[in-house]
Amino acid sequence: MPGTAWAQDNKPSKRPTKPTASAPKKTVPRAALIDGQAETRLLAIYQLIGQGQQRQALTDAENLVRDHPNFQLAQLVLGDLLAARARPLRQVGAVPGAHVAGIVGTTDTLSVLREESRQRLQAQHARPPANTIPAQFLALSPRQRHAVAVDASRSRLYLFENSAQGMRLVADYYASVGKLGIDKYVEGDQRTPLGVYFITSRLDPATLRDFYGAGALPLNYPNPLDQSRGKTGSGIWLHGTPPEQFARAPLATDGCVAIANPDLERLLRTVERSTPVVIAQQLRWVAPDSVQTERQQFDAVLNAWRAAKSQGDLASLQRFYAPDFKSASEQPLAQWLTTLTPPPDQRGRSIEIKDKSYLRWTDSQDTMVVTFGEVPEGARTGTTRRQYWTRKGTQWQIFYEGVTG
Repeated sequence: MPGTAWAQDNKPSKRPTKPTASAPKKTVPRAALIDGQAETRLLAIYQLIGQGQQRQALTDAENLVRDHPNFQLAQLVLGDLLAARARPLRQVGAVPGAHVAGIVGTTDTLSVLREESRQRLQAQHARPPANTIPAQFLALSPRQRHAVAVDASRSRLYLFENSAQGMRLVADYYASVGKLGIDKYVEGDQRTPLGVYFITSRLDPATLRDFYGAGALPLNYPNPLDQSRGKTGSGIWLHGTPPEQFARAPLATDGCVAIANPDLERLLRTVERSTPVVIAQQLRWVAPDSVQTERQQFDAVLNAWRAAKSQGDLASLQRFYAPDFKSASEQPLAQWLTTLTPPPDQRGRSIEIKDKSYLRWTDSQDTMVVTFGEVPEGARTGTTRRQYWTRKGTQWQIFYEGVTG
C-alpha cells in the first residue's frame, strides 16, 4: 500500500522563483483536480463503515487511494479497513503500531491525521444552517461577485457567490491554519491573522515553488486595523499544498491558509482581486434579513458623511474623523480634509455613492470596513474609496481612508 511521510512545514522563502530545467515543476495530475470530490468520497466511506458495510467501504477506500495516492488520511482509513479483517477497530488510525510507519510515517503523524479526521467529520455534522451567511457580511457590492470566509475552529473555508438574489454558499473545504493557531500579532509568530481582508493579486504557480501547490492568493495583511494595533508581518496567502501532500495538518502553516490543490484550483478560477476574505476564530451564521437594521443604520451614517462632503462643510466633515486618523497617503487630518472638499464653485453638487460594501468586524472594538464608488453629480466616472470606521459609544468615526481605484 502506498505511503508518504507527512512533510514538515519548513517553509521556504515566498519569493517567486521560476522552475529550472534541472528541477522541473511538479504538477498535480489534471484528472485529480475536482474540488471537494476526495473529501466527499472519504466521508461516504465513513458512512459505509458506520452502516457496517465494510466490504464496500474497503473497495471504495482502495479506489480513493488509487486516485489520490498523496491523500494520507485516505491511506490511513484503508489501513484501518484492512486491519479490521483481523480485529475490531474503534477509531480512525487504530492500526497496530508496527504498521504505522508503513502507512503514515510516525505516531506523531497518526495523531495529526486523527485530528484532521475529526475536523472533517465535525464540519460535516455541523453544517451552516440553510440560507445563512457569516454575520460579518452586512452588504456586498454587486461588483464583488464572490466572498470567502474561514472558520479556524472547524478548519473550514467557505466560498460564497454574490448575486442580485443575495449571497449563496457554493462550496466549502477543509483548511489548515498556523502552527501556533490564530490571532497573528508579530512577524514569524506562526499564527493566522483574524479580521477582514481582501485578495490583492493572483500568483501564477509557474513562478512559485512546489510548496505552494496550484498557486496562491495574497491577502492585504496587515490591514489598517492591524497596523493601528501595531501588528507586523507579511506574506499571508491562501495557497495550495506540495505535490506529495493532498492536505496539511489542521495546524500546519506559518500563518497562511492552505487548502488542497483541487480546492484552490476552484478558487483561482472563481475569485477576483478585491474579493473579501473574513478569517474568524468561529463564524456566527445569521439570516441575511437579520443584518438589515444594522445596514440601514450605517447607511444613515455614510449618507451624513456624504452630505457634509458635498457641501464642503469642513467643521461638519471633521466630526466624522477620529483624532488618530491616518490616510493612505499619510497626510495629516487637516490636509486630508482639504482634499475631500470640492472647490467653492462646485460645493453643493451632490455626490452619488454606489456599489457599497459593509464588512463588520467585532472584537475588542467595533469596526466597519466600507468600500464604495463615489461619483460627483454630472460626472460619468469617479473613484473607489475604502474607509475603516470604529464605533466609540454611539458615534462612528473614520480612522483610515484611501482610494483603491
